[in-house]
Amino acid sequence: MKKAALLAGVVAAALVSASGFASDLFDRINAGRYKAVLADCAACHTKPGGQPFAGGAPLDTPFGKLIPSNITPDRETGIGNWSYADFRGALKEGVGKGGKRLYPAMPYPAYSAMTEADIADLWAYFQKIEPVSNRVVSNQLPFPFSIRTVMIGWNLLNFSPSEFKPDPAKSAEWNRGAYLVNGPAHCGTCHTPKSLLGADKTDQFLRAGNLQSWVAPDITNDAHKGIGGWAAEDIVAYLKTGANRFDIASGPMSEVVANSTQYWTDADLTAVATYLKDIKGAGTAPPRPLDAGDPLMLAGKAIFVDRCSACHVSSGEGAPFLFPKLAKAPVVNGDDPTSLIRVVLEGSQAGTTKARPTTPAMPSFAWNLGDAEVASVLSYVRNSWGNAAPAVTPAQVKDMRTKLAR
Repeated sequence: MKKAALLAGVVAAALVSASGFASDLFDRINAGRYKAVLADCAACHTKPGGQPFAGGAPLDTPFGKLIPSNITPDRETGIGNWSYADFRGALKEGVGKGGKRLYPAMPYPAYSAMTEADIADLWAYFQKIEPVSNRVVSNQLPFPFSIRTVMIGWNLLNFSPSEFKPDPAKSAEWNRGAYLVNGPAHCGTCHTPKSLLGADKTDQFLRAGNLQSWVAPDITNDAHKGIGGWAAEDIVAYLKTGANRFDIASGPMSEVVANSTQYWTDADLTAVATYLKDIKGAGTAPPRPLDAGDPLMLAGKAIFVDRCSACHVSSGEGAPFLFPKLAKAPVVNGDDPTSLIRVVLEGSQAGTTKARPTTPAMPSFAWNLGDAEVASVLSYVRNSWGNAAPAVTPAQVKDMRTKLAR
């Protein structure tokens, strides 16, 4: 801790050095603005319709509810009375002002990989944004999780802070992508499965995670469950515009694209694509699909032809950049059908970007499809056109319908 405090003091001193003060500070603020976009700080710390970074909408975790804090420089309700060391400690070590332990819903396990320079840039930027008075009670967890000192034990078991170290055997582009995915962009926070304690299962890196009743799909190079069929250009297009020839961003990912990745430089998007294409998947053989003559498949096909084929077409190919392709799609072939069930029941509206300001929508079918019908049509989709995945059960649909009703 003494070494970290000393380092924080050195960096802070560099920010206010007499030599080139004005230009250096401007450059840091401008760089920090971009780093905040890379880290998608607004996604959590700005609630819909709220003031930028003044506190976000509640996050439902398996342990209870957390509300992202006010990170504007307001002295009473934000971080205006924090020091640089406090700020750095929060991002790099999960410990804020006064030794306050943070919960990993604020993804400090990923942010700890960020460079000292990037942290300093972020600090410079957040010192200059508009302060907003908005008191947020972040910790709304039930006992005993509400006691922040429990995080000492969690960190001992699950967290080893370390700054990203480039792999000399890889290209500069690959290393940049690895830094972004593992550090500021914190992709694994959603796309990596979690243990019972809420920690990343590092041996299943980027192989799909379930958070807030959405599945962040497998984004490894796995040919069946992941994005092995996507070229690097497809990944760039998806992150830049929210759509590619295979899929359209929806749910929380549409917010990531709208708030963050559409504003990344092309070089950074390409770097991420280069890195992701090098991440191996589980490599397990796909399951055997249900037989086309199975009663569940026959029932599901009839519903699909009647309700779904107009947009997704009878072959499941959809329409590029307009209606998602269902054939050989990662989210369709994944083990967990949560997102598929949710979209059928709730409907979906794709997020807008500068490149694609007009987006398609899918209506809700909760009102005219029962649990068994939703289960059968999704089982059909998950076992047709080269897809192979476990059948969906009526009980799974009923569970999601209950959650959405709440």
